[in-house]
Amino acid sequence: MTKTTKILQDSFGREHNYLRISLIEKCNLRCAYCMPADGVPLTPKSQLMTAEEIFEIAKTFVAQGVDKIRLTGGEPLVRKDFAEILKNLATLPVKLSITTNAVLTDRFIEDFKKYGLNDINVSLDTLLPEKFKMITRRDQFKKAYDNIQLLIKEGFNVKINAVLMQDFNKDEIVDFVLFTKNLPITVRFIEFMPFDGNRWNRSKLVTEKEILEQVENFFGSKYLQKLEDEQNFTSRNYKIEGFEGRFGIISSVSNPFCDGCNRIRLTANGKIKNCLFSNHETDVLGALREGQNLEELISNSLFKKKAVRAGMDNFEKLNDPERHTKNRSMITIGG
Repeated sequence: MTKTTKILQDSFGREHNYLRISLIEKCNLRCAYCMPADGVPLTPKSQLMTAEEIFEIAKTFVAQGVDKIRLTGGEPLVRKDFAEILKNLATLPVKLSITTNAVLTDRFIEDFKKYGLNDINVSLDTLLPEKFKMITRRDQFKKAYDNIQLLIKEGFNVKINAVLMQDFNKDEIVDFVLFTKNLPITVRFIEFMPFDGNRWNRSKLVTEKEILEQVENFFGSKYLQKLEDEQNFTSRNYKIEGFEGRFGIISSVSNPFCDGCNRIRLTANGKIKNCLFSNHETDVLGALREGQNLEELISNSLFKKKAVRAGMDNFEKLNDPERHTKNRSMITIGG
């Protein structure tokens, strides 16, 4: 197989126009599926990207064809120079978006508007305050919920991301779908995925099939409408007839969507991850600081991308802890 000459194309012909930049490894919540209970060793500040370095690396990607950038973390809004980073990136010809837990979003409403960031994904795994406190290890449900309502009121495009787990929030699937009845939002159910320290095993998984069965049993199959999937989709989308909002399912485990993957991840310490599940990383921050050519590093990283989930193309491989405990915890990858 000959190497592609297109920097953002992998060996399977997939074009990568979507860059997810993690701004920080810290978070004001401590969600169990994202961060190990005893925390994670944080990268020293000197080894993290500065606002200027984020902009320089982003410019390189944009020059090669990236036209969508999502800011993630940790919690990206915890970063003190977030507004500066957003201001810089807004000068690029890209569509900007963010994934946040919404606890701090009320402080940045005007920045979002000023710099054209309209798409906001909010991580919210339960609609019950006590469960929220248990999963996040913090008592911030009201703040997050009120800010979601504020974002909707202010006209932002809001998506709710809920990671489903057996014996935790599987019983809230219908409540989340009902949440879309009178609100112009999308609720997206995400299958529980394996990362270092989150104690993943298959028994905790709530699959796409189980989600749809529960929705059909409650609402009736004739009221469940399948919507057209977006290009390079991660979420298979549905709605209940007559509801203002919609819901989707991100089935990374039971029914992956790798064929159309167009995403590249840049960690807060400047490493490219060509796949969320991969433990292979490429240090572009170090290269930038040494004045090296970034394009060749980016090209080589994408060329090594596997067809499916970093080579974990079946449950047997996914169940092997040797394959995913060598990966980072989710908080240090970026959501």
